[in-house]
Amino acid sequence: MSANVADAVFWIAVVACVVAQAAITRSVLVARQPELPAGARVAPARRSAELAWALLPALALAGVLALTWRELHPATAAAPGADAAEVRA
Repeated sequence: MSANVADAVFWIAVVACVVAQAAITRSVLVARQPELPAGARVAPARRSAELAWALLPALALAGVLALTWRELHPATAAAPGADAAEVRA
């Protein structure tokens, strides 16, 4: 696969991940707490906990995308003057 095609696929994946994460975060922030019956013993979910569980996978995904970018472009992550062949070895 050529570098241009790999870059295009990478950026399409980044955009898809950002759109999906924005939708997830929006749903967490906009969702209403359900009204519980008077005798219910279920504690309502805390919004901060829900937000943390929505953002934690986003941080992990950002790390995966950063590692993927480094793997796609090893020469840019290497020390100045290093050959791409030296980086791979």
